[in-house]
Amino acid sequence: MCLPPAAEQLRYFRKHLTDLLDTIQQLVEIESPSDVKAAVDRLGTVLASRFQELGGLTHFHPAKKFGNHLEVRFRSSRRLKEKPVLLVGHMDTVYPIGTISRMPYRVSRGRVWGPGVLDMKSGIALALEATAALIQWGGKQLLRPLTVLLVSDEEVGSNSSRMITERLARRAAAVLVLEPAHGLRGALKTARKGVGEYRLRIQGKPAHAGLDFEKGQSAVVELARQILEISKLVDPGRGITVNVGKISGGTRSNVVPAEASAAIDVRVRTLADAREIGRRIAALAPFNPHCKLHLSGGLNRPPMERTPGVEALYRKAKEISREIGIEVGEASVGGGSDGNFTAALGVPTLDGLGAVGEGAHAPHESILLSELPRRAALVAGLIARI
Repeated sequence: MCLPPAAEQLRYFRKHLTDLLDTIQQLVEIESPSDVKAAVDRLGTVLASRFQELGGLTHFHPAKKFGNHLEVRFRSSRRLKEKPVLLVGHMDTVYPIGTISRMPYRVSRGRVWGPGVLDMKSGIALALEATAALIQWGGKQLLRPLTVLLVSDEEVGSNSSRMITERLARRAAAVLVLEPAHGLRGALKTARKGVGEYRLRIQGKPAHAGLDFEKGQSAVVELARQILEISKLVDPGRGITVNVGKISGGTRSNVVPAEASAAIDVRVRTLADAREIGRRIAALAPFNPHCKLHLSGGLNRPPMERTPGVEALYRKAKEISREIGIEVGEASVGGGSDGNFTAALGVPTLDGLGAVGEGAHAPHESILLSELPRRAALVAGLIARI
């Protein structure tokens, strides 16, 4: 695929910035919290129509609890047998219906504001704009196959979409993840920590705290001792964090508690560390022999490690960015995305290709207006050169 010179690409995307902003506004104002299927499905229908206007073949993967996942395929008449590039994103946000009235879409002070504008409605808009440009530059068609997957449950674990993501990734030459860039300098994400979610439940023995205290076996005391043991697994030097984020237990102050539980978040840089921490958590033994431990959960997202394939994509992105007048850095981050799944399969994956901004999931969520044309040019360039 022959792209116009870098300066011409930037002129194109700057000329079409109003169109891009109109799309971002349209997507932001269609609220789509993960837990409201009808709302996410409404957004999916709008996006399917937008991609169909570009010539994409759309297909919905039905989901019962969450919105239907949208797959879009663009064929190539010149390179039919070539593996497609896979663009990955998500339609769901963390904001409940009605947030738009408190956080209205607006453009001010050099930024675009609104719920989900950074994570990641603008990333989807960039996919639309970059695809439209490549079709125009290719003579009304894409000169290489392209697949776009927009899922509806990324913010809540991707349980219903993971198999779809992995299946499409196995068929792809590379995966480009349109999650937000890291920080206001727009760094790309070449590594992400793996995420584990565990639940530890303690079963003790109830008794009256005044009349039969000695006959009780406190699940809360046992859980407290286990939490101290779990905290020993933290290893900042290796990037291992283990956080007991929620605990519960007991019924009344005058009853020796028979039940207690804790939710445990684990973050690791490597799959080897994930396995080690999983073994050590599974090996927890009760301090009180009269209490029983019940453990559930495990690794939810494998780590996205900086493999040679990831590094090669990043080098290509640096080359493109320099041509369009910017210097793009890289970052390793603690949060997970669907890029964790694709990278763990060995498929070259580059994350953080979406908009540049700050405040994801917060009232000040916003993106930098000036960076939008550059990010569009970067995405388009990567699609074309992979």
